[in-house]
Formats: sequence, C-alpha cells, structure tokens
Amino acid sequence: MTFALPTPAQTLKIGTRGSPLALAQAHETRERLMTAFALPVEAFEIVVISTQGDRVTDRPLKELGGKGLFTREIEDDLLSGAIDIAVHSMKDMPVDQPEGLTLDCYLPREDPRDAFVQLSGGKLADLAAGSVVGTSSLRRKAQLLNKRPDLQVVEFRGNVQTRLRKLTDNVAQATFLAMAGLNRLGRDDVPCTPIEVTEMLPAVAQGAIGIERRASDARMGEMLAAIHHVQTGQRLAAERAFLAALDGSCQTPIAGLAVLEGGTIRLSGEILRTDGSEALSDVQTAPLEDAAALGHALARGLLARAGPGFFDWT
Repeated sequence: MTFALPTPAQTLKIGTRGSPLALAQAHETRERLMTAFALPVEAFEIVVISTQGDRVTDRPLKELGGKGLFTREIEDDLLSGAIDIAVHSMKDMPVDQPEGLTLDCYLPREDPRDAFVQLSGGKLADLAAGSVVGTSSLRRKAQLLNKRPDLQVVEFRGNVQTRLRKLTDNVAQATFLAMAGLNRLGRDDVPCTPIEVTEMLPAVAQGAIGIERRASDARMGEMLAAIHHVQTGQRLAAERAFLAALDGSCQTPIAGLAVLEGGTIRLSGEILRTDGSEALSDVQTAPLEDAAALGHALARGLLARAGPGFFDWT
C-alpha cells in the first residue's frame, strides 16, 4: 500500500502525552509508519495532549481515580477527530476502551523489568534497614514491603530527571523506574540495577506500546496492521485478560508477565495486599490461541485463594 504526500491539512496526527518518554514512543511510532509506507516526516504531526495525571503531580494517583488518568483526554481527542491515532504506554491503559475506539496494534515490547535506582549504585538487597524508597506505584510499594518490611516508602512521582533530583535532595535513598523507559530514552547514565522478574514481577503490559484508533477508521486500521507486532499482542492478550478479571486499577497491587514458549504461552501472576503483608502468585500455561482464557483462569484461581477483602486498604 502506498500513500501520496498529504497536504498540511491532511497530515496524520499522532496524539501523545508530552513527557520525554511519551514523545520518544510517538517518534518510534512515526518512524515505523514512515518506513512501512515510504512516507516523509512531513506527512505526520505529533500532537501533545495534557492529561490529568500530567497536570496533578502533588497527589498520589490513587486519590485521582486510578487508571485513565493518563489516557482520558487523549481518547477524547481521538473520538472527536482532533487526532488520528493515540500512542500509549500499555501499563497505563484501562482494560476497556471507550465505545468507538479500538486497540489492536502493539509495537515490539521492550525490557519489561523494573530498575532499582540508587545514586551510589547497588542492589535492592543491599539497601540498609530503615532506608527510604520513593515510588508512586502501589504494586512496587506492596512488593517492596512484602520482601523488605524494614524499609520506608514515600510517594514519589515525576519523570526520570525529577526522580533523580529527588534522590539528590535526599527525599529518598532509592526509587524504581522501568527498564523499558530508560532504554527508549537512551539513559544508560542512570545508576540502576535491573530487577529480575523472579524477584519482582512487573506491572501488566510494562514495556509495551499500544496504538489506539477509531474503530471506524479502516485506513488507519490497514496502516497500523503493517507495524503490529504479533508476539507482543499475544502476550498482552493474556496479561490484560488477567488484569480485567481482577478488575485491576492503579489502586490494586497486581503484577503479571506472559512469555511465549513455542506454541504455548506461560503466564505468571501475582496479587498483593495493599500493605504488602501477603502476596499470592501462580504460573499457568496454555496454547497460544487460548491466551485470554489463560489470563481469566489464572485470575480466578488467585481470587479464590485470596477471599473477600484482599485488596481492601489497610
């Protein structure tokens, strides 16, 4: 398929948040479309959209309403036709899309692991008792306190630069970032240690980029199909079904990671009490075509073990 060079009024508008990482993801999307269809950079316009999660940085995410904080305004612009596609970090995405929108294109997944960040370097296991760790992620907080109840956790939001500055200002001695974000930003200068998934299972869909479009836009559907990464889609089908069955949000500590093994998919899942006092985990496998059913089955098993009130605030 080939496309003529559009006029300025016909440029393909890519909606994104304005953080350095979000812009890097939008640029990657643009470059993949440019390559797939031999289009020049002038055929695209990157439209920066401010979301509630970006504007309100002095309050914990759980106080703002959970998932959708980084997507709602972008999806509104997509529905209105102000943009043609929306580029998202998939770990920020609610499991349900607004009516009229669809999410069926994923770029190749980056490293899904968390990164432990300390200005002096070092590993999480070496952190002294009583040390303060900053994070805005309830999952990371619960996982950390489950393994290291001797540590203190404080609210910590912001981009890479902001978090490093907070470490310099001694607001905390350490924090967490996503390896995927550091890799996409080329930030090999950040003093961090990757945390193996056997030690800290990552957020569902961490490291994956999703591209959302209007369901009625067949032209964009054809274009995005050309850059869709099938294996990432298969993995996220299991992970997001797991999240959906748990009714997961930013207010529930949930972790999950799917791995392809030939013709099968292996899904690891974990749920935690909000204070980290208990963690339940399981691993199941299924044929690739049953990825979504696998996610639902794993979630049902964990919920049965957890019983009522497991996610209640303590």
